[in-house]
Amino acid sequence: MKFNKIQVLTAMSETGIIPVFYHKDGEVAKNVLKACYQGGVRAFEFTNRGDFAQEVFAGLVKYAQVECPEMIVGIGSIVDAPTAAMYIQLGANFVVGPLFNPEVAKVCNRRLVPYAPGCGSVTEVGFAQEAGCDVCKVFPGDVLGTGFVKGLKAPMPWSMLMVTGGVKPEETNLKGWFDAGVTCVGMGSNLFPAEMIKTGDWAGITKLCSDAIAIVKRIKK
Repeated sequence: MKFNKIQVLTAMSETGIIPVFYHKDGEVAKNVLKACYQGGVRAFEFTNRGDFAQEVFAGLVKYAQVECPEMIVGIGSIVDAPTAAMYIQLGANFVVGPLFNPEVAKVCNRRLVPYAPGCGSVTEVGFAQEAGCDVCKVFPGDVLGTGFVKGLKAPMPWSMLMVTGGVKPEETNLKGWFDAGVTCVGMGSNLFPAEMIKTGDWAGITKLCSDAIAIVKRIKK
């Protein structure tokens, strides 16, 4: 583990933006990672979405260690413990899932790797916290909305929430989430327009990231 749990959680809450990305081409993934890094991103979630995703991920972690030394690389879309263990072995510094699986929590806790499970109810968040999850992912965000975050934080103000789904790199959208009380947001396709990926407009992605991080800093003040 290159980064410990405290460093990971600090990076997540300080930047407030975690890009969520998958591409089967390792070179594209490296370019995107570097673009995000140059835009100020310090925690990056690569998702376990396609065949041989683990091979792309292994290459990405090695690349980050040399080219983006302060970038914390984690793995997303994890639903079971064996897959979590494999990715931790390949260097994942945090694990994210669309659902909460207590078996994944055990594997991550044993290695002190943060696990952010997808939770869609207050009870699920409660069970996840009980299992040692510091950050819970509110998912799907566009379905649950800011009201869910606000409602949950009232009786459970200690909750650290990361929203994924329906997050856009725009002032109104981000303000809604952070005002509701999220710790950070996960952002996918809105941070990586298909056209930019296709044309290799890495500078465009860097700008989208730095603009989004700047918005979050302003909101948090």
